[in-house]
Amino acid sequence: MIQLLFVTCMAAAPAQCQDHRLILGDMTPAACLRMAQPELARWMENHPDLRIRRWRCSRLS
Repeated sequence: MIQLLFVTCMAAAPAQCQDHRLILGDMTPAACLRMAQPELARWMENHPDLRIRRWRCSRLS
């Protein structure tokens, strides 16, 4: 299982940040890298007041 880990910060208060994760399922890390940006873009549509600071793909442990 692969998860997409990302950190978001408030657009109006960039010092207020939070960790998030999306479980993407069974795929390779390379597939996660290909899917990450479209997944994050969809997530951002529902959270317009947040900005993604960084992200990475990781295996679920």
